[in-house]
Amino acid sequence: MSIGYRMTAATGIHKGDRDYQQDQVALLAHPHVNGCVMGIVADGMGGLSGGRKASNQVLMTAKQLFERYDPTTDDATSVLKQLVMEAHVVIKLIAVSSEEQPHSTIAAFLINPGGDCHWAHTGDSRLYHFNANKLVKRTLDHSLVQKMLERGEITEEEANTHPKANILTGCAGSAENPPIDTHLISQMRPDDSLLVCSDGVWHYFSDKELASVMSTLSARDASEFLISKARSRAHGRGDNLSLIIIKFEPL
Repeated sequence: MSIGYRMTAATGIHKGDRDYQQDQVALLAHPHVNGCVMGIVADGMGGLSGGRKASNQVLMTAKQLFERYDPTTDDATSVLKQLVMEAHVVIKLIAVSSEEQPHSTIAAFLINPGGDCHWAHTGDSRLYHFNANKLVKRTLDHSLVQKMLERGEITEEEANTHPKANILTGCAGSAENPPIDTHLISQMRPDDSLLVCSDGVWHYFSDKELASVMSTLSARDASEFLISKARSRAHGRGDNLSLIIIKFEPL
């Protein structure tokens, strides 16, 4: 079956105006199955070493699970949920042994050779699905501000600049089991694109701006543009930035 597109991809990472990098990003090609891809963005929290240990653990867990993944017999959504829960358990063990408070967001997707795409997230790193210059779907943050937004207490505009924008209601390593939201795109199509990014990126753009960038620039150029523009809009107060872009370009 012809799926009518070719995939192009780029990743980007920058420490922003922080002294150290706690974000981690990975785009993995399956070691044995052509056309099978996993992407992960993890935004670590908990001080210099704590946050980095947490995001490193997310990537290590993802790589181990993906190497064992068989798209003909395994359920992709179950694997992504397993990734979140296994990383969560190990991060909590790190906290006990090191007396740190490591936490991490997780935003991950898995694309099978047939073109179906599965995603899962916990925390406020986001996944976006665009077609051409239109937003099809994006994740909703596990955050205090998102809860306030859903209750109608604040507007979208107020949410972007709210002083409590960085307070999460759940993530890997938290006291409670992390919330895990999943989504299935049954078939990726030509002119589709995926953007996965930490809040250091998305905080500075509207959904409409992101859709425009994704539809007009190549994966590499979009990655460089979004990091550069987020850096300038942060005015010297920017967080770590990390992103993955995949474009499904018509043949």
